[in-house]
Amino acid sequence: MSLYNQILADLKDAMKARDDKKLGVLRMLKASMLEKEISNRSGGEKSELNDEDALSVIVKASKQRKDSITQYRDAGREDLAAIEEQELEIIEGYLPKQLTEDEIATIVTNAIANTGAESMRDMGKVMGVVMPQVKGKADGNLVNRVVKEKLSGQ
Repeated sequence: MSLYNQILADLKDAMKARDDKKLGVLRMLKASMLEKEISNRSGGEKSELNDEDALSVIVKASKQRKDSITQYRDAGREDLAAIEEQELEIIEGYLPKQLTEDEIATIVTNAIANTGAESMRDMGKVMGVVMPQVKGKADGNLVNRVVKEKLSGQ
């Protein structure tokens, strides 16, 4: 079952269970995915949303929640941060298993060897190789930090 269809099925289940919190999050994801599907159409052709596009929508929603949590905490609004955390927990249920820092470090080390990177000036080359491999499976800030550590430690 595709990621989009899984969200639709879970949306239906949440309606039946009258789970308002989950229902709201899934409706938001569905709307974002429909928006992405419409933006992908070219020349009026109807195209189904693939799992890669659906995953990018979910990653974006996850990142937005993490940013909101940080901002609410900085402003002293723990009540709003708690709501965002609940939504983030539901969204993360649709993300693939996240890579550990050690797994990311291995990928980065291989990318450095493959690109011949030698210094921080080569960070763009390394990130260009690493990010497609970890898309949806690792936080971009963590990947960025690991790449910086590896390049500055050489």
